[in-house]
This record gives sequence, structure tokens and C-alpha cells, in this order.
Amino acid sequence: MKHAQLAITLAIVLNTPLLAFAAEEPKATTKSAIEHIEVAGQVLKSQGLSVKDATVDGPFGDNLALQDIARSVTPISSELIEQLNITTLQDVLAVSPNTYSASGFGAPSLPTIRGQLGELFQDGTRRQAGNNGFGVPLSFNSIEQIDVVKGAPPVLFGSSQRNGGFVNLHSKTASTDESKGKVKLSAGRWDQYSAQVDYTAPIIQDKVGLRVSYEHLDEGSYYDYSGTKSDSLFAAVRILPDDKSSWDINFELYQVEFTDNAGINRPTQALIDDGLYITGQGVQADGSTVPAAGSIVSPTGQVKIDRSTVLTDPDNKNEATTYLIHSIYKRELSANASLKNITYFQHLQREEIAQNSFVEIIDGADTAQNRTELTYRWNSDQQTIFAFDVRYNKVLGYSQFTTEADLPIDLTGPLSNRRIPLTDAQKARLVELSPGVFVSPGGQYDLDNDGSGDFNLSDTTDSRSWQTGLAIQQDSDWSDKLHTSVGYRIDFYDVEANDPIAPQGQVAASDSINEILHSGQVSFNYKINADYTTYGAASYNEATSNSMAGGTSLGSDNTISAQNFATENTLVEFGLKYAPTDSDWYADGAVFSQRRSLRNRDGSNTGIRTTGFESQVFYDAYPYWLSAGYSYIDARYDNSASSQDSAQVIDAFDNSRPDIIAGTGVGAPNFTAFAPSNRQVQGIPEQSFSFNGNYSINSKWQMGFSGLYTKSYPLDFLATVKIRDQYTLNVNTSYVFTPSTKLRLDVNNVTNQKNWRPVFEGGYFGATLAFPELPINAKLTLTHNF
Repeated sequence: MKHAQLAITLAIVLNTPLLAFAAEEPKATTKSAIEHIEVAGQVLKSQGLSVKDATVDGPFGDNLALQDIARSVTPISSELIEQLNITTLQDVLAVSPNTYSASGFGAPSLPTIRGQLGELFQDGTRRQAGNNGFGVPLSFNSIEQIDVVKGAPPVLFGSSQRNGGFVNLHSKTASTDESKGKVKLSAGRWDQYSAQVDYTAPIIQDKVGLRVSYEHLDEGSYYDYSGTKSDSLFAAVRILPDDKSSWDINFELYQVEFTDNAGINRPTQALIDDGLYITGQGVQADGSTVPAAGSIVSPTGQVKIDRSTVLTDPDNKNEATTYLIHSIYKRELSANASLKNITYFQHLQREEIAQNSFVEIIDGADTAQNRTELTYRWNSDQQTIFAFDVRYNKVLGYSQFTTEADLPIDLTGPLSNRRIPLTDAQKARLVELSPGVFVSPGGQYDLDNDGSGDFNLSDTTDSRSWQTGLAIQQDSDWSDKLHTSVGYRIDFYDVEANDPIAPQGQVAASDSINEILHSGQVSFNYKINADYTTYGAASYNEATSNSMAGGTSLGSDNTISAQNFATENTLVEFGLKYAPTDSDWYADGAVFSQRRSLRNRDGSNTGIRTTGFESQVFYDAYPYWLSAGYSYIDARYDNSASSQDSAQVIDAFDNSRPDIIAGTGVGAPNFTAFAPSNRQVQGIPEQSFSFNGNYSINSKWQMGFSGLYTKSYPLDFLATVKIRDQYTLNVNTSYVFTPSTKLRLDVNNVTNQKNWRPVFEGGYFGATLAFPELPINAKLTLTHNF
């Protein structure tokens, strides 16, 4: 019944834009036409690879030039996506400063910005994404532009979960005036193949257009027992009922099979520096060699490990299916008023059953959101945006990660070393979901009445949430030079969580909570002259902590913790932007202080304070294109506690081979909570530098390059192991055989550096795992336009 109600609600909000069709409107203003002429005048020399030429829609209003936004922003156009070979969220660090990220277990589903997980939006609405960055890979088949914004989402986007920054993906749109298509085929090292077909055409000339894009990936992997197979089908319709309104509707169906890649365990300094791995399987106190908490390794030797030997298993199952619907309706209501209505719906199913006892099954996650924005211009200097936003989220999921143990595993031994069959005692603390598959219950129960719970808890939940938000943003032009913006939003949360798989004979635990969250922002832009604009911004944001697919889990006391709604985040940022109208250069720089909360694996929040500087420079004028980005970040715990899977890597070893390692013999994993401190946050390089370039030798042949340098940084909380200074250099070349056909060759990590990065955001596995980046590899891509 509730699914039917949701479907009816969705149908209603999808059709609300039709109610505005009958309004009579005056002609569009001359100002927009003048702006169109100015942009077209610069296209003659630009190759579409400079951020200066992009406009940004959504976060702070629509059709904003980069220099008019009081935030650090990097808009990445479709041309720049192609030039930089961006295929995952990690790739944006090639062009946007302060976006260095962990590997996300080999399949990052969220961006990392200014040292913390960021939020993922598409067309202005927050997508379902991973649990602390681990989730479903992202397909770029539907994407036309990527806007990378630093700092918490603005009031128009509302309260969310992650606040380091956000990425807003812009979906492809259909053409109503011309027919065009593209076929792209690629082949790369390790049997990595992909194919994409993209076609758009008008159905009714200048009134209705259709676009269809299909992408298939069949990729092997450098890493053992790894690969990706996926299919993405995207369709978009654009309807122009009259000269005052537009309606874009798009749909994507995405299915993927992929690998949970935990990298290499036992990250000693010898492993990071020289690739030397300590052998020997961990032993429990009872003599068992099955990996478990507190196991101790007596080293049997030290060998050069093949970097492709990672914590994967050929018998692991990991797949997901999701479909999304977006509707964006815009209408000019009068000379002074305009309306925008955005509707989003996503359904997700996911199943991972791993041989190391990890289980995450999302048996259905549904998210629906509708936001209506009314913009009213009181006069030429004052404009107000009103927004009403409703978001519904329902998650049924099962989880089990409490018996994982990575450090005891000897990766150089047989596959049986990695597998964790559950003992009868462990099974007794879990619930059997299906034959042989055990998960945590969604609540705690005391079966023997001894005053303590008898079950292991993880993220299992059957939860529902309603989020209702009201926002207002006032934009003011006080002179030709000074512009200010002030915004406020209030969000009402109504959340319910239930245990979907209570132990036999127990009454399922459940709880509900109602909370009110606030957010606010203030900013100014000041035009020093025609070329330079300075800005300042401050924001306060109250956010939530959620589990898989945005659901809410019960705590050990069978209640929803108020801590889930207590993540306060602040930002102060000042910057300078250089965007001359008569030059091919663009540059900006920003200093910032950002205080935010990081969700821990146990659901608690840890305060982190970051201060830093970031800058980006672009030059785009045929036959050259150049860009560079620099970032400095000082990320520290804000007198706040932290935790790790193990205190330090040497805890896994005894001292029987001091010639190899002086182990402590404590045993590992040994979940460790560290006292509140102001220590440097692990897993984040203090400095990074990226650079990109392209040169057109002639009208047919181009050559390009890109590179990334990161300064040394600690891998674990105690800074016992460091990832040294490292760099990656990529080169590419392309040749245009005909005006429609182009062949491109990419060679990545051309100097074959043996680089590393963290596996998981927040440093939880900093003493346990490290991810070996890919060696030199090449990809050939053929593109044909028709």
C-alpha cells in the first residue's frame, strides 16, 4: 500500500509543471540575448577547455558565470571531461585542487573534497551513494558537465550528510533543432573494453527532442580476481511548450558487477618504500589460522610482493542495479518571476556476499524528492529565491562486517588464508538471512538476561525518513561592484527505523525520532575592476549521519541516536578570481577554514578542522590549452576522538623475527579508540599539485599531458607509516582522420611509478590496508560523430 502511495505521489509531482503551462508571459528580456552574443564571440578562439567559459546552474542560482559565484568552484565541461579522460570521481583531482581521495575499495562512489567525503548531486538533487564512500560505481554515460564545489551544500540544496564539498552532475539533454550522434569504442590494457552510442534528434522541430545513450563496459583488471561489467541505458526528452518554458525529463538504468578491492594488507614502511611483504598466517589463541580479531603473526619471511596480489576472492559476489528519473521544469511566470520544479526518483538494489564474511545486501532503497524554486526580481538590484523541498527515503538492507579480519591474512599463501568461515559461536551472534548467509540483526537483544546484548550489530535496517525543507535566498546588487547573497533553510526530519530480521522469538526493535536542522549562508562579491573579483563566504550547516543507501540504523540501545543529527559544520572562505574578458587566461585562489564532522564506522561523529589554500589557473586559446592547480591543507582532529581497525601495523606481529619487524604481539585487528587530540588527520596529503596541457600540432594532430604530485603524508593515526612524495605523469595524443572520426591514445603512469593511496576514507584502515595504484597502462579510443 505504501509503495502505491509513493508511486501516486511521484506521478503527481512529475506532473506539477503542467499546471503552469497556461500562464501568459512577456517576451524574454534583451539581457539574455546580449549575454548569448558575448559568449559566442569568444568561442572562435576557445576550445571549450577553460572553466571561464562555463556557466553554473543549480547550487546558487541559474546561469551564473564562475567569477560571480562566491565559492571555490571548478566546472568541468563535456570537452574537458573528454580531454582529461575522466571516467571515475577520482579523476576530477586532475583538474580540481583539494580533491585527493582514497580508493574507496577500488570503486569510489563519492567525491573527496578538502580532506573529507563530499556529497554527490545530479541535476540539483542528492543521489543515493555509498556508505562512507563504499558503494556502487558511478556511470558517466548520462553526464554532460561536472561542477566541483568546495564546502557544504548551499541552502537551496538543503541539509545532507557529507560536507567537505560536493559534485553536481549535469545530465545530458536532448536537442530540439538538430540530429546528431556519436559512437565511441575503446580498448585498453588488461582486456578493458567499452562501447558507447549516443544519439539525439528532434521529434517535433523546435518543440520536442529525444536523446538516447547506451554504454557497455567489459573490463578486466590488473588486480587479481577483479573486473567490471556494466550496462547503462540513458534516455532524455526535452519539451519546449512555448518560448517561456522548458521541461527536461531523463531516465537511466544501470546494472553493474564489480570488485570490492581492499588492496594489500600489512602496510609496513618496507612495503610502501620497497614492496616488501611480511609472510606468515595469523594464529588465534586457540591455534586456529582462520583470520580473527586478536590473531598474532609469527613472521616466516619477507618477500617482494606482486602489486596485483590484493585482498580479493574469485568466489565473491558483488552486483547492483539502479534506475533514476529526473524531471526539471522551468517557466517564466512574468517579467519578474520564474519557476523551477525538480523531481528525482531512484531505486537501488545491491548484493555483496564475500568469502571474508562481509555481507551488504540492499533489498530495496527508494528515494524520491521534489523541490520547487520561485525566483522573484523585485527590481533590477534585488532578487529573492524561495524553495520548498520534500525528500523521502526508504531503505531495507542487511549488513555484516563484525567478523572481518585483514591483518592476520598472508596474501602470498593459498586462497583459504583469506576466507573466514563462521564458527557456531559467531553464528549465534548473528541471524541467518538465507541458507549460509548470516547478517547482523537490526537491533540488540539480551537473550540470557545477563544485562548485555548477545548480538553483533552493523548497518542492518528497515528505515524510512521524510525531510521537509523551506529555504530563502536574497541576492542583492548594491552597486555595479558589490553583490551580496544571504540564505537560510530549515529542515524537518521525521525518521523511523525497524529491525527487519529480529532473532526468533524476539519482538523486533524499533524507534522513531523528529528533529529540526538549520543552515545558513552569507557571501559577497566585489568587482575590483573588469578583470578581478574578490569574494567572501561563510556558512553554517547542520547535517545527518546515515548508513547504507542513506538509511538510519538503530544503536545498541535500540534507539535512533540524536547524534545522527548533530553534525555541525562551518565554513569561512575568502578568494580572488581573475577572469578578463579580453584575455584567454583564468585564475582563482581561495583561503578557507572549515570545521566539520566525520562519520565513524560505529555511527559516531568526529570533529575535524581544516585550514588551507587552493588555486587553479587555465589558459585556452588554439593551439594551446594549459591548466594547473595547487592545494595546501592542514587537516587536524578538532580536540576530538578517533578510531582505527588496529592501533598500528606492528601489533599484528610478535617479536620472533626482530631482523624483519619488532612486533608488539598485541594481536590484530584490535579496534582502538584514540583519545581526543589535535593530531594531523591521516590519509590526506598536505600539499598537492596538478597540471594539464594540450598542443595542436596542426588541425588534425594533438598531443597532451597531465600530472599529479602529492606531498608525503601519514597513512595511520600514529604516523608510524608514511606514503612518501609521489607523482603520476600521463600523456595522450589524438589524430583526426576526418571531420567526424578521431583516434586517441592515452598512456597513463608513463614513468611506471609504484604509487600508493589509502583504501578507505577517514583513516579507519590506515594501519591495516594500502592500495597499490596501477602501473603503466594504455588505452585506445575511437570516436565517430554522425
